[in-house]
Amino acid sequence: MNVADENNTDVEIYRKTGHPDRLHIVSRTGAPEELLAQLDASGLERRREETDGPVYTWHETPEGLSQKAQRQLATRTILPLLVAGYDVNIDPDEFDVTAWARVMQTHRVTQGGNAGPSQPPPPPAAGPPRSRR
Repeated sequence: MNVADENNTDVEIYRKTGHPDRLHIVSRTGAPEELLAQLDASGLERRREETDGPVYTWHETPEGLSQKAQRQLATRTILPLLVAGYDVNIDPDEFDVTAWARVMQTHRVTQGGNAGPSQPPPPPAAGPPRSRR
């Protein structure tokens, strides 16, 4: 079982303990290809591990990005996922408020600046940091 499954969340974003060089973006086991493709399209790198049981699929930020650039990329990825109806949880230490404000501003402009019923969902849930595998 992966972290996203444990929380009944579609996507979980965190920095894996002992692996400060990349952010891990974990989707629930058996996530639909549409979700995985959306993560691919955002610039994240898909990883896969086949076991005797399930096949685990997750994404990571590309190698060589600074931690700030990783946070910005992960944060920009969130809004399209929320708009598509996915539940996203991000470690609060990895959430970039400035990147969120920019993506929200861009979204509002592309939606005609309308704050009516088509208003985007609130920011993703950010629970307390937990130990990661």
